[in-house]
Amino acid sequence: MILGGLRKPEHERLLSGWDHGEDAALWDLGNGRIGILTVDFITPVVDDPEVWGEIAAANALSDVFAMGGVPRVALNVVAYPVHCRPLEELALVLRGGQKKVDEAGAVLAGGHSVEDEEPKYGLVVFGDVDAKRLWRVNGARPGDALLLTKALGTGILVTAIKAGMAEAEEIDAAVTCMRTLNNLPACLPPEQLGAVVACTDVTGFGLAGHLLDMLGEKLDVEVLFSELPFLTGAKEKTELGLVPAGAYRNRELYGSRVQNRGNIAAYESDVLFDPQTSGGLLLAVPETEAPSLLASLHQEGFNEARRIGRFTEGTGRIELV
Repeated sequence: MILGGLRKPEHERLLSGWDHGEDAALWDLGNGRIGILTVDFITPVVDDPEVWGEIAAANALSDVFAMGGVPRVALNVVAYPVHCRPLEELALVLRGGQKKVDEAGAVLAGGHSVEDEEPKYGLVVFGDVDAKRLWRVNGARPGDALLLTKALGTGILVTAIKAGMAEAEEIDAAVTCMRTLNNLPACLPPEQLGAVVACTDVTGFGLAGHLLDMLGEKLDVEVLFSELPFLTGAKEKTELGLVPAGAYRNRELYGSRVQNRGNIAAYESDVLFDPQTSGGLLLAVPETEAPSLLASLHQEGFNEARRIGRFTEGTGRIELV
């Protein structure tokens, strides 16, 4: 591991660094609130620069939402080939990013840019959360239900878009999913926010990689393949072999800890390893709370939200059934 040779961060106020598997760094502000600091940036995933800016910003803001937090301030992170692409395009990217920062209720306060051969855009985001309402990646218990707030398949469909093999309906579905903010702290009632015992967002390591972070060494999870929500066209594109390289890397990393007990075809199970851009949140909640929480998610526009599994005692494995 690249970070293995670096000294692990230690400070009495640092609650989470890179060695804890959390979505962001956590800093005890000393006033009953926890500061959340994250950074994320991506290369273009769609042709429209303003939409790309929206997606990149939503992707970065998601880390704060995944910890139950409220974004407060953001900074642009830009790499751009100024000599071969128009600056007007970059202006649209930044406008898209600002649109999502505004939607999240945060302030875009500046940023930093460098010249690069390949364009990249994202955000540094600072937010905070009440210490009693902080969501961590660990905390699920045997018997808890597993919920997912968005459909899967963004990596597959972005691959199809870049290959010119995506239909208009499929592009629209993927874009709508990726630009949607995971702003559950703003749209769920306090009692339902308090019912969440663990959370993470699904991004580059795919559903399998991020779900394994929730398990540790004493939990397993049964994932109901029939309940997994898929973006329009994602299954069909997978069968055609339109799978991003990152999915194969993820399968190599995590495949040994995924047990296929449901005789799921190999191409279908590729979606578990598909690297997501601005994917959904994985939530662990008591089984009794799952129906009302799902109803609230659907009411707030998360129409693809599903109960996709159940945590059990185990040794850190995903059982696909």
